[in-house]
Amino acid sequence: MVLEKEINFILALDELKNVNRRNFNLDNSRRENTAEHSWQIVVFAQILWPYAKDKKQIDLLRVIKMLSIHDVVEIEAGDTFIFDESAMTGKYERELAAAKKTFGILNEPLSSDFLSLWIEFEAEETPDAVFACAVDRIMPFILNVYGDGVSWTEAGIQPHQVENIVGKAVRKASEEMGEAFDILLRKAIDEGKLES
Repeated sequence: MVLEKEINFILALDELKNVNRRNFNLDNSRRENTAEHSWQIVVFAQILWPYAKDKKQIDLLRVIKMLSIHDVVEIEAGDTFIFDESAMTGKYERELAAAKKTFGILNEPLSSDFLSLWIEFEAEETPDAVFACAVDRIMPFILNVYGDGVSWTEAGIQPHQVENIVGKAVRKASEEMGEAFDILLRKAIDEGKLES
């Protein structure tokens, strides 16, 4: 059947709706799923793009493609909480195997194109990947700051951890995003959403 692999791939992606993340929705009623996170960062990238340091070097369509597929690996590998150091061990290898399996559903060249985008995102070296990673990291941060910070408080996350993982990525991508991060980090600390 024409489009059989494409349909199989998009049906496989439906599983992202069932992958719960550590982060909570803004109203704190439940944990968000990966599909919701992916949609939100794709929209947020378009909003934040004017503030990117290397805006003239960034291909926004590539960033959107990168963000729309980078968490597809969670279908097989699950969500890894970015502050869980023990879970981060072997994360790349687990997710690379998952990427090859899931993107392998598709025909070439799309299968290789998606895998290349995923690898580029993970390396965080190109202007597109630096910006995409910053957007990916700042969104859960914002939800914690404006929500109750439950995923932080239940894990005992401290300000220096957020600075090292989120702040560095955000500052690398945008001065304005870095300034907003500093203000919001102070707000989270003042409101007791991070352990001191």
